[in-house]
Amino acid sequence: MAIKFLNTTVLFLALVFSVGIVNAQDTIPLPQERDSILLDSIALQKKIDTIVIRRVQERIKENAESVNLFNTNISFKKTKPLDKEFKKFQVPTFWQQVNLIGLNFSQAAFINWNAGGNNSISALANARFERNYKFRYFQWENILETRYGINLQEGQKIRKTDDAIRVTSTVGYRRDTISNWYYSVKANFNTQFTDGFKYPDRETPISRVMSPGYFFLGAGTSYISEDRKLNVYISPLTQKATFVFDQDLADKGAFGVQKAILDADGNILEQGKNVFLEVGFLVTNNWETQLMENIALKHRINIYTDYIRSFGNIDIDWELNINLRVNKYIVTNLGTHIIYDDDILFDAVKNDAGIVIDEGSPKLQFKQLLGVGVAYNF
Repeated sequence: MAIKFLNTTVLFLALVFSVGIVNAQDTIPLPQERDSILLDSIALQKKIDTIVIRRVQERIKENAESVNLFNTNISFKKTKPLDKEFKKFQVPTFWQQVNLIGLNFSQAAFINWNAGGNNSISALANARFERNYKFRYFQWENILETRYGINLQEGQKIRKTDDAIRVTSTVGYRRDTISNWYYSVKANFNTQFTDGFKYPDRETPISRVMSPGYFFLGAGTSYISEDRKLNVYISPLTQKATFVFDQDLADKGAFGVQKAILDADGNILEQGKNVFLEVGFLVTNNWETQLMENIALKHRINIYTDYIRSFGNIDIDWELNINLRVNKYIVTNLGTHIIYDDDILFDAVKNDAGIVIDEGSPKLQFKQLLGVGVAYNF
C-alpha cells in the first residue's frame, strides 16, 4: 500500500513538472524572438513621432436669405474720378519720342473804322518730331522742325511770313554714368520750302529751296542734363557748307558763295559757285524751362566763326519762344528770331548798266511772331 502511494505521488509530480516546462517555453521567448520584437518596437517609434488628437468639427450652419433681383440699387457716392487720363501699359524702352503739330491764327477786321486799317488774317503751321535714344554711356538725339506761315491782307496777294526746315542729329558717348559730359558728333541741316521775295516784287526770288541750304558737321563735347532740358555743345572743329543751287542767285554771289565772273559788258565768263565751304568754331545751346505752371520758355542759339576767311566775325542764329498754354490744346506763342551772318549782304548799289558797284554790308535780321492756336501732342 505504501509503495502504491509512493508511485502515485511520483507520477503526479512528474506530470506537474512536465506541464510547467511546457508553459515556460510558451511564455518566455527564445533569444532570436526577443531581438525581433525589439527591432520592431524601435522601427515603430521612428515612424510615429507625432500624435494628433482631433476633435469633431462643428457643422457649418446655413442661413438662407432672400435676394431681390428686380430692385437693384447702384451708388457712385464713394467713387472718385481719375485726376489724370488713364494710360495703357507700355513696354519699357530706351527710345523717347515727341510728336507735336500746331496751327496758330491771328486776324484783324475793320468795318467803318475811322482810324483806318486793312482786314487781314495770318496762319502759321509748325511741327516738331523727336526720336531720342539713351542707354548708359550712349546717347543719340534726332530732331526735325518745320514751320510755314502765310499772311493775307485786303487788296493784296498772299505773302509768306515764315518758312523753315531744320534737321539735327547728335551722337554722344560718356565714360561713366555719373558725368553729364559727352564726346559728341553733331550734324545740322537748314533750308526752306518755297521761294522768298522782297515784297511787293514777286518776279525775282531772293531765296529758294536749297538756296540757301546750310549743313554743319563737327566734333566736340556736349553737356546734356539728365532731363535733356539743357544742352550745351562746343566744337573746335566744324565744317560749314553753304549751298546755293539756284544758278541766278549763285551768279550774284548770294549767301557768300563765289559770284560769277563778268566781262565789261556784263556777260558771264564763269558761272558762280554753288557751294561755299568753311571750317571754324561752333557753340550751340538749347534750353527749356517752365517759368510758371502754364508758361514755358524755349531758347536756341548757334554761334559760329570761320578760322580761314574771317576769323573773329561771328555768325549768330538765335531763337527765343514763350508758350502760354491755356489748356491741353489751346496755346499762345510769342517768338523772336535774330540772325546775323557776315556773308549775307544788304543794300547793294548798281550803276545805270545794272552792274553792282557796291555789294552792300551785313545787317542784323529780326523777326517777331505772335499767334494763338491749337497744338496736339501724340
